[in-house]
Amino acid sequence: MVVSVVRIRTPSVMFLKGGPGLRRPQHIHRLIDAIRPQSPFLAALSRYYASKSYPPHTVISMPALSPTMTSGNIGAWQKKAGDTLSPGDVLVEIETDKAQMDFEFQDEGVLAKVLKEAGEKDVSVGTPIAVMVEEGTDVASFDSFSVEDAGGDKAAQGGKDTSEPAEDVSKPPPAVEDESQPAAVESDVTGERLQPSLDREPLISPAAKAIALEKGVPISAIKGTGRNGQITKEDVEKYKPSASAAGPTYEDIPLTSMRKTIASRLQQSVKDNPHYFVSATLSVKKLLKLRQALNASAEGKYKLSVNDFLVKACATALLKVPAVNSSWREENGQAVIRQHNTVDISVAVATPVGLITPVVRNVQGLGLASISSQIKDLGKRARDNKLKPEEYQGGTFTISNMGMNPAVERFTAVINPPQAGILAVGTVRKVPVPIETEEGTSVEWDDQIVVTGSFDHKVVDGAVGGEWIKELKRVVENPLELLL
Repeated sequence: MVVSVVRIRTPSVMFLKGGPGLRRPQHIHRLIDAIRPQSPFLAALSRYYASKSYPPHTVISMPALSPTMTSGNIGAWQKKAGDTLSPGDVLVEIETDKAQMDFEFQDEGVLAKVLKEAGEKDVSVGTPIAVMVEEGTDVASFDSFSVEDAGGDKAAQGGKDTSEPAEDVSKPPPAVEDESQPAAVESDVTGERLQPSLDREPLISPAAKAIALEKGVPISAIKGTGRNGQITKEDVEKYKPSASAAGPTYEDIPLTSMRKTIASRLQQSVKDNPHYFVSATLSVKKLLKLRQALNASAEGKYKLSVNDFLVKACATALLKVPAVNSSWREENGQAVIRQHNTVDISVAVATPVGLITPVVRNVQGLGLASISSQIKDLGKRARDNKLKPEEYQGGTFTISNMGMNPAVERFTAVINPPQAGILAVGTVRKVPVPIETEEGTSVEWDDQIVVTGSFDHKVVDGAVGGEWIKELKRVVENPLELLL
């Protein structure tokens, strides 16, 4: 991890043109403070020297912890002013557009000042967040150091220049008013401004108004029954507040960086990727028996889930139909379909702050026990916001399993771009299946799952998507092939 820093050093000797040399900045401060009201230039000069009158220091900027990160939220600081920093120390927790991550510092020194406190949101990449000095430097001298002393916020630097432009000497002088012309005089019919009818106070009798003020009744909410709609005392006494007047019936929840990213990417996916859906019912009776047998002989070394088998089955089907293991790419003005030679499965994991998809890489070369171990580890660290960017980026296909919820029979999922497909998995159901025998028709119970594949029609044609679902069904219903 590379830390972008700015080194600022202060000369030990300063001079004022046309005057004696002053060896210390504080002498300059006293001189300029004395004559500041008389010279705007010297006032600016004072600010310049004040911003440079700190010991040698390094400004620590907000890092880009993922390729798509443009800003982040400041979490808990693990170091405080005066603490020693060593390579590999966690300086602060930062919430990126995907997860909450530790900012590990890679330099030695002492933390002199925190410029962005915990809880500050949408801090742009490159914005100063802290100051570091070398050991032995007096950190107390940085008590008054601010973000402006470090160059200001990143976003603020891109704004408009607030300095006033130089006055145009060629501009003609303002015209002298003709004293002979009479000045415009406003009408004195009323001392109040004109108001639209909705803003005017309703017509109300003095007695009714006094009662309304005493009881705290909103006059604008009363419908008058008197002459010309005038509000009477009886109208005020009969007024009953509506249920909605008691207070707001909703709560506005601020968006986290992760929620903003989820909203943006999924909206983009639905807009740019023409989705189509293919569903199939899979019999998992044999798979469940194989799972039970393998777990019984595991001696506690592993515990396989149905999802582990489905991840492996998806990889097998993707090798058989590689057109689905592809992605749509636009680079240098050219669009291409990139067909991947390895199968990297993104596994959707629900966390308290949103959905994230850690990646199990090279699934085609992994056994069921290894797949199970990686999914458990990635899922735990995803819920703890401890994933690294490379652990949730770069998958070639996604699986989203809601089978743990017995109420979800089937659903459709949104493609995770730039991937071309995602599989949505429902819960296992007991389904009666008619069986024809010599004695007639009998009924057996089968364990079934409904799966739905979402495909990007730019990359995967309908027949290809159907062929992939067919291959997936064949492998799942003959699970011994997954052990080969």
